[in-house]
Amino acid sequence: MPKLKTNSGAKKRFTLTGTGKIKRRHAYHSHILTKKTKKQKRNLDHFAILNKRDEVRVKELLVL
Repeated sequence: MPKLKTNSGAKKRFTLTGTGKIKRRHAYHSHILTKKTKKQKRNLDHFAILNKRDEVRVKELLVL
């Protein structure tokens, strides 16, 4: 059976932590930032941990 390919879109968007959780970036932080408050932009800046329910689907895309 041939090797499975990693989904290249998922490869760019998600990273694994040391404990095996999946990190993701927040949406709405790439453009049209002038109308967003400093607090909103600051809170969108850090990484978030992927929800447990989505983890199964993303792990399939990353071939883990």
